[in-house]
Amino acid sequence: MVIELLAPAGSFQTLLAAVDAGADAVYFGLKEFSMRAFAKNFRIRDLPRVKRICSSNNVKMYLTLNTIVFDNEVEKLEKIVKKVKPYVDAIICWDFSVISLCKKYKIPFHISTQASVANSLSAKFFKKLGADRIVLARELNLKQIEKIAKIMDVECFAHGAMCMAISGRCFMSEHFYKRSANRGECVQLCRRSWKIIDEDGNELRLERSRLLSAKDLCTLPFIEKLKKLNVKALKIEGRNRSPEYVKTVVSVYREAIDRKLSQKEIQDGLLRLEKVYNRGFSSGFYLGLPTADDFSESRYGEQRERKEFVGKVLEVLRAKQAGRIYLNAGKIKAGDEVYLLGNRRSVQRTSVTWIEAGGKKLNEVSKGHEAIVGFGVSPFKNDEVYIIVKRNEVL
Repeated sequence: MVIELLAPAGSFQTLLAAVDAGADAVYFGLKEFSMRAFAKNFRIRDLPRVKRICSSNNVKMYLTLNTIVFDNEVEKLEKIVKKVKPYVDAIICWDFSVISLCKKYKIPFHISTQASVANSLSAKFFKKLGADRIVLARELNLKQIEKIAKIMDVECFAHGAMCMAISGRCFMSEHFYKRSANRGECVQLCRRSWKIIDEDGNELRLERSRLLSAKDLCTLPFIEKLKKLNVKALKIEGRNRSPEYVKTVVSVYREAIDRKLSQKEIQDGLLRLEKVYNRGFSSGFYLGLPTADDFSESRYGEQRERKEFVGKVLEVLRAKQAGRIYLNAGKIKAGDEVYLLGNRRSVQRTSVTWIEAGGKKLNEVSKGHEAIVGFGVSPFKNDEVYIIVKRNEVL
């Protein structure tokens, strides 16, 4: 069975990264009714361009309308569903108002993981209702997934952040800040450090351990087991993540889905995944119940690399694979690894090959100065330039 690799697209930059890395499909949200309200997301007028990008690369488009919907929003919701119909291959939802409208306008729909489908009877119900696919609850192990996958097409998460509440129905953000996680506005209180206070007022501050912050899911070490379960799609979480994150993660799982990797290749893949943002890795519920080792010790991530903005390409010298750059911050040196990030193509990881200013070759250029910088690939005008800083250099 061919497994679909489904990637997040929170912006045009991450959409281009996902497509370039080999995603079979992308899922994305609009400004309304999306569980990632703080992602850049798209407007309805963006969808023709999204469609052109996806269609030219044979990539499917799934729109997420997966929040709770209130009565005063139904009219707006229906207008959105009608307008997006020409562009999407399916809508990911769970509120019955959205399901009802999908059926009314004959749009395929997938049941969101927010519905917490965790048993065969529920799967049969949604299949009878007309769902084309179910994104299963994240609390399931491999055997439970295998059983439900015999009933209808299912989708499982393969990689990315896990909510402290697992399937996301958390009220901490709403309680403390009136920002509802169930409306896509979670402020991620669980990622912060906490104190334990007893009834006498004695305090214990937990300096390293973050008891409420789950590590990220990573199925690469056991992905062959997932591939044998007859799942229709494997999903990468991350509509709030960066283009380089999406490109790296999708690339790794593209290779793992297409063929069986050796142990060395799996270890190499894990090293690539560790370079981009992560909170440490866990197998989630797939291999058994999580333990204390499945909670993160870092609020700011355990990635091996981070990027620092230095400037923007003002002019392109294509014949020289170079660009005229004004340094807004920091400095850039010959030999630096960099990201070129723009809206015309996928994020590019490359190196600085040479620097020149005033007709002279330089080893580096710093903030407030302008220079011609050569790269391993040709930049585009307005590309943002970020140097890549290794973790040991940060520390």
